[in-house]
Amino acid sequence: MPAPGAGAPAAALRPLAERAQAPATLVAPADAGGLSWRELGQDDVAALGGLVQRIEDADDPPYRTSPDEVAEYYDASHYWSAMGGWDADGTLRAFGFVRIQRGDLTVLRAFCSGGVDPAWRHHGVGGALIDWQVGRARQMFVETGVEAPARIVVHVDEGMDAMARLLTERGFAPRRWYMEMRRDLSRPIPEVTLDTHLSVVPWTAELDDAVRRAHNKAFGEQWDAQPHTAETWQQGRTHFVPSWSFVALDRSTDRAQVAGYLISGRYEQDWPALGWTEGYTEMIGVLPEWRGRHVASALLTRAMRAYADDGMEYAGLDVDTDNPTGAPLLFAHLGYERTRGSAMYTIEI
Repeated sequence: MPAPGAGAPAAALRPLAERAQAPATLVAPADAGGLSWRELGQDDVAALGGLVQRIEDADDPPYRTSPDEVAEYYDASHYWSAMGGWDADGTLRAFGFVRIQRGDLTVLRAFCSGGVDPAWRHHGVGGALIDWQVGRARQMFVETGVEAPARIVVHVDEGMDAMARLLTERGFAPRRWYMEMRRDLSRPIPEVTLDTHLSVVPWTAELDDAVRRAHNKAFGEQWDAQPHTAETWQQGRTHFVPSWSFVALDRSTDRAQVAGYLISGRYEQDWPALGWTEGYTEMIGVLPEWRGRHVASALLTRAMRAYADDGMEYAGLDVDTDNPTGAPLLFAHLGYERTRGSAMYTIEI
């Protein structure tokens, strides 16, 4: 039996204003860590970037958040709300964001992220921030005016056991699991032959909106998928690499059709933490009518060659372990190996 709100049509649910149980008022984590709390705005980007850097330097995750990525927390493709805790010297020591993508229609998703300065941990700050985020997410669901199932989402990297415990104590449960994979580009890259009329071409700006529409169709039936608008499709492209991105076209009719696509990013700030250089596959999709025709393999191997030509040591990507298209098996067949994992924890509303 699905969790409340999970998979249920909006018409079968009580009004979101009832289900969300949004608090009438929501106060900042007043006593947590002796910090002074206020809402974060775009004027706080530099302070936020410094805090994120201190957190990542201490925790040493296999990635680093660039200043441009910090600025993207505030992008206009999401409804967002943020809270920060400042010490007596005016240094930001803790933060929490809640973000809901404006294009969400059939499931509202409140993505929660945040962190606590290593020097301010073990004082209840993390738990207080999560409590604030959950309450704020419930309020924001109602504020959208959209009637739909809703979920509060936190992604937890492998090994973050303390965070997992905090979430579980507050009613979160793990719903999906993901794995990062890499493929050694020093190994031979296989040749993939496509059917007549199918070809892989470089990404161009002229093809981009057709790729967006293809993405919405390719992932429309998958768990947690929401359509991208023209505006949301353009967000989060700070590290997008056009020369590493490709489109599979079917020219069997007068008008070429997008059969599949692969979008890549270059995250140089991650490489020292990873211990290797890589081209990263952000998105790969094949539309249903072209599946089983080697389109994904052709896209992946074309990208591998582009990464290798630019001196990358590995090709990287991540995948939902329950992907219904069998993607994990395909990646393994092409030589990708698991490097680490993560889980999506949610409260379903």
